[in-house]
Amino acid sequence: MDLPKDPMMLYSVVNTKLRDYYSSLEAMCEDMNLSQQELEETLRAAGFEYNKELNKFI
Repeated sequence: MDLPKDPMMLYSVVNTKLRDYYSSLEAMCEDMNLSQQELEETLRAAGFEYNKELNKFI
């Protein structure tokens, strides 16, 4: 599955996947062949930071 380019849609899709399917961002990125650094940078630019304890971007 290709992730959306729009930052708000990306935020929503990533958090849904983290909630429903993955125990961590690392596991999701590894499973989906994504660059964790690029994903975090993209969402950080939109004002979101990954919270490891909550396993979601806030």
